[in-house]
Amino acid sequence: MCILPFETQIKHRTRTIKRNYAIEAKVTFCVRGALSPLLSNLMLDGLDKELEKRGHRFVRYADDCNIYVRSQRAGERVMAGIEKFLAKRLRLKVNKAKSAVAKPSVRKFLGFSFTSGKEPRRRIAPQALDRFKARVRGLTRRTRGQSLAQTVKGLSVYLIGWRGYFGFCQTPSVLRALDEWTRRRLRAIAWKQWKRGRTRFAELRRCGVGRDLAAQTAGSPHGPWRLANSPALTIAMPNRFFASLGLASVGAPPPHNPPNRRIRTRTSGGVGGEEP
Repeated sequence: MCILPFETQIKHRTRTIKRNYAIEAKVTFCVRGALSPLLSNLMLDGLDKELEKRGHRFVRYADDCNIYVRSQRAGERVMAGIEKFLAKRLRLKVNKAKSAVAKPSVRKFLGFSFTSGKEPRRRIAPQALDRFKARVRGLTRRTRGQSLAQTVKGLSVYLIGWRGYFGFCQTPSVLRALDEWTRRRLRAIAWKQWKRGRTRFAELRRCGVGRDLAAQTAGSPHGPWRLANSPALTIAMPNRFFASLGLASVGAPPPHNPPNRRIRTRTSGGVGGEEP
């Protein structure tokens, strides 16, 4: 497989005569933003026709192009031929730092990759998963001074948009794992907002946690992230509780049976209750 991201700068030179002096005007088009796909399609239409003429299987979006071949040797041969074609016919230079001949499972295209095996499946590229977690960490910081409901509301906007794009993947187990990780982040927020041991014990008991388990968890020396995965917090804030707050899911659809209780979370102005 050849991946050929092209340098996003096109230069065109013209010469004019003014007062017997040759003036060279250089016009530079920066192929970025909303115009990037349009300008790339105008410039690379010749590449598409050439690839079709040669009988290659390929996919291109803007200036990113994948060409699929049967072997490493064939990929290297196609890479050399395409570089030569772009340089001579279209006067474009291939960005060799981002180009490679490799298996689809170790490359990415528009945030997606493929699993290895006899029947490859679309999967989310590791880089895209890292960006997802970085964004969710920013939206669920425990120092933002927001209630749990406010955090869920802002987070769900991002999750819905992310699911609309990456929900096309064929690895639902990855999406379920991201849902579990996100809910754990939210449980850690609630645990941090309860602050003191007495408050934590009272909240756990009010949410249906047994006395011994609530006392053991409230007196634990472990931090919020460790305890967010504990049995006590899982009982106190099950999946259906977050669904009742409106938390979007990137994997399976949320349940429709909300719990009949309230969870208190601390806001920047005091303590408030959130109706499920």
